[in-house]
Amino acid sequence: MSAPPDVPTGALVLVATPIGNLGDVSERAIAALASADVIAAEDTRRTRSLLTHLDIKSAARLRSVHAHNERTEARHIVELVRAGKRVVYVTDAGMPGIADPGERLVRACIDAQVPVEVVPGPSALLAALVLSGLPTSRFRFEGFLPRKGTARAQRLGAIAAADSTVVIYESPHRVVATLQDLETVLGPDRPVAVARELTKLFEEVARGGIADVVRQLGAKAEARGEHVIVIGPGTRDEHVGDDLLLQAVTELMADGTSARDAAASVARELGVPRRRAYDVALRVRASSRA
Repeated sequence: MSAPPDVPTGALVLVATPIGNLGDVSERAIAALASADVIAAEDTRRTRSLLTHLDIKSAARLRSVHAHNERTEARHIVELVRAGKRVVYVTDAGMPGIADPGERLVRACIDAQVPVEVVPGPSALLAALVLSGLPTSRFRFEGFLPRKGTARAQRLGAIAAADSTVVIYESPHRVVATLQDLETVLGPDRPVAVARELTKLFEEVARGGIADVVRQLGAKAEARGEHVIVIGPGTRDEHVGDDLLLQAVTELMADGTSARDAAASVARELGVPRRRAYDVALRVRASSRA
């Protein structure tokens, strides 16, 4: 027999917490924290401060679950939920599992077929995205980039090729270096927005081409707190290589299509300037007559 709907059953409950402004904590978040049997936290000191602000007694309910022990702790959390406990999980700020621990806890609970719930709320990712002024209909989140080496180069290359808006997180002392790397790969004019101090008194968003935003930031880039970098999509033309364009034009002209018509068709299909496609078509025609 299942429990009545007004009696909470055991579950892992992911609770979003404020990213700067404590006024953003929701009534549902407060209720979940107050009623939890266990409060698992990325940093128990920060969570204890939040609970004190909310006048919630933490007593012995706090449990430390962070990136370095999440895999081990996940097994204990599953057993607590199986025993009927309500285990709330919070990270330092924002939604657990988004560039923060939490993903492994969720996966472990799902694999163990125990309930997982969520109390949504503040998110630096979404706040920066909607403030950026860049397209929001399609976007991808890349979290923190690798700091160096091939892995970083590959991720930068993927961002350059993205035809949707990209959001990344960065620490204040590395944000200018990351923007300069982005400028090298994407060019100085690719539109970006850099948000800092979100929801706080000195919230600020710098917008413009990459080179311009670097100039805008100046010394402010060393401000405390993580920065969110939102990168606008490139034009389709940037992603169409010469080889692909040549192949498309050649195939049409091989079937008897004129250079002009082939160029028009390929330009429309691939989203490249007609002049560029026509130049390729003229080279194909000249080559066939040679």
